[in-house]
This record gives sequence, structure tokens and C-alpha cells, in this order.
Amino acid sequence: MFRIGQEEKDAVARVIDSKQLFKINNGAKEVFHFQEELQEKLDAKHTILMSSGQAALITGLIAMGIGPGDQVIVPAYTYIASAMAIIAAGAIPVIAEIDESLTLDPRDVERKITPYTKAIMPVHIQGYPSKMDEILEIADRHGLKIIEDSCQADGGSYKGKRLGTIGDVGAFSFNFYKVITCGDGGALITNNSDIHQKALIYHDSSAVCFFGEQLDGSIEPFGGVEYRSHEIVGAIMREQLKRLDGILTDLRAVKKRIVDGIKDKCRLNPINDSGECGSTLSLIFESEEKARAFKEALSQASEGRVGATVVIDTGKHVYSNWSCIMNKKGALHPLMDPFKMEANKDIIPDYKPDMCPVTLDILSRTVHLGLNPDFSDESIELIISSICKAADNI
Repeated sequence: MFRIGQEEKDAVARVIDSKQLFKINNGAKEVFHFQEELQEKLDAKHTILMSSGQAALITGLIAMGIGPGDQVIVPAYTYIASAMAIIAAGAIPVIAEIDESLTLDPRDVERKITPYTKAIMPVHIQGYPSKMDEILEIADRHGLKIIEDSCQADGGSYKGKRLGTIGDVGAFSFNFYKVITCGDGGALITNNSDIHQKALIYHDSSAVCFFGEQLDGSIEPFGGVEYRSHEIVGAIMREQLKRLDGILTDLRAVKKRIVDGIKDKCRLNPINDSGECGSTLSLIFESEEKARAFKEALSQASEGRVGATVVIDTGKHVYSNWSCIMNKKGALHPLMDPFKMEANKDIIPDYKPDMCPVTLDILSRTVHLGLNPDFSDESIELIISSICKAADNI
């Protein structure tokens, strides 16, 4: 969480005082106003506030018609929720390599396409935009859908367009660790009215048919789940949305100062567009040994005040640690498990821990430093001097 204050407190109090906590009400309609304000911010036609980013991914896949018999390409470096969303839709994840930008390698995406591929899920990990032009071209040529996982990239952009609005569907997360937050929450974004209507039905167990005038009648109701949000979340997110561009501006300014101060000492991972969020500084080294030596040298140079992470150590962000995928255990009940479904029996990859060696190599040589928009001048100078000292000592 970057910034939160009195405005959010007042927003929560406003909802509680109204006694209208359900999103369908005759009061402030916080959820609906947030959705409208998010649409305007993103220049998108439709948004739905939900319970989490993964909920938005699952709903988006379902609304696009993805299910048993389908494959979805996902990067080998992303949080496990990306792959689990595919499993929840009944489809099969196909894991593709990343490149040094830490995002999907379009060349490997092309190699991984089969007659069963129905969608590509680029992930804008750590706020870094994927190579969307190349991914769009591949998807268009093969007739594939694109669902953007923008859960770590709230507000970021690619060539002037907000991340999440470039493909058929986008998903944001408002988890505690994201750019803007309500503790836990998410949103689905789309410019496709058909997808929007199906997503409304699925994310609310068809209850949208009975609460308010949310549907246009173009889609016959079907069974779904309950990822619906409520007025307290909507009120908090309206205030957080006001903070978004200021947070991003300050994150990028902090990162630029640090990059300018260390660019002659370290090699940075390449970035696909200047619209990255600026929440992470990523440094890449010649070997894992050098990366780990740098991490230790950085801690010593800063007397423990500046921390870093070798990315291969980030647990469920690395595909080889997705035990339920590697072990092909997609659901508790075997008849609900995509890995045991008849429709999927011929399309399941041979998952192995070493199946994406390029990704493993890049992650083992890359070091992350988390940034904060409110770093003081003293903190920024400490980071710069510590990185320079560490680089000189490895």
C-alpha cells in the first residue's frame, strides 16, 4: 500500500452512516460511480468492480467463452493466480518463456500455439508492459483472444493506452500490495459489450437479473459465482483512484533519479515502454552468482537498510513452484478437474520444472528492488550510493 488517509476514512464513514452497504441501493451508489470513474480514467467502455484480480481473470476467461478443450498461453513468470484462473475456467495453461523484459516472449508464444489455443494472457508483471504490438499481431493472425493480466500494473500504459484496455479483456487487482488498494479487490475491463454482459452474469451468480437494471437483455442468464463487491470497497476505491496518477508520477520520478544515479554501474532489465509503473527497479547480471553477490553487497553497503530480492526466489511467481499445475491437480473433485476432463485429455502439456530454461536463467540473474513514491531524498541517495558501492564490490 502506497498512500491512504483521511479521505478513505471519510468515505467508509459515509457508507456506514448511510446504512446502504449493498451495491444496489438508492443512496450514493459507490460501486457504480467507481466503475464509471474507472472507465473514464482508462478510456474504456465497461468495467466491473469485483472481489479480486483473480476473480476478474476467471470472469474474463469465462465471458470470452474459454473452457474445456481450450489452451491459454501464460508466461512462466507471473503469480500463480494467472495460471489458476485458466484452470478455474476448465481450460489448460500452456507456459511460455519470458525475455529479459520479464514479460512474455512473443517468439515463444508463436512456438507454443496449437490448434487448441484460444487465448494469450500477457502479464504486465511488476508494472512492466508486455510487448503488446507483437502479441496483438500474433493473436490477430491466429484468431486468438487476449486477456491482459494488469494486476500488478494499475494505471500503467503502453504507447499511450492504459494497460488492460489493449486486449479483449483486462484485469486489475486492488490487493494490499498493488498500486492502489482496498485491501483486496479487483476489476474487469473490456470494450466488448457481449463480454461485459456475460461477465456481469457470471460474476454475480445471475443475481444481476434481479438487482437493478444492469443487463440489456441480450444474453440469456446462466449459472455463475459470487465475486460481487460492496459499497465500502467502492467508496475506498473512488478515493484511491483519485490518487492513482499522482502515485505513478512520483514512482516514476523516484525511479528516474535512481536510474540516473546508477546507470553507469549496473545493467537494467530492458523495458518495453516508458508507461511502466515505476514500482520496481530490476537489475540483471551475468550470472546467478553475481546476482546473489550483489544482493549481499547491497545489504552490507547500506547496513541492512536497502533490501533486494533475486527473482528466482519469489516462490509462487515462478512457474516451477506452481505445484498444482506441475502435479496436474486442478480441482479437489476429480470430475471438476480440467486435467482429468475428457475434452482436455489430448491437450495437456508435459509440465516439467525445467521446461522454460530461458526464464529460469533470466530470473536467477535478475534482482528486484521495490520502490515507494514517498521515498525521501535521503532514502533515494542511500539507494544510489549503496547500489554503486555494491556494484564495485562484486
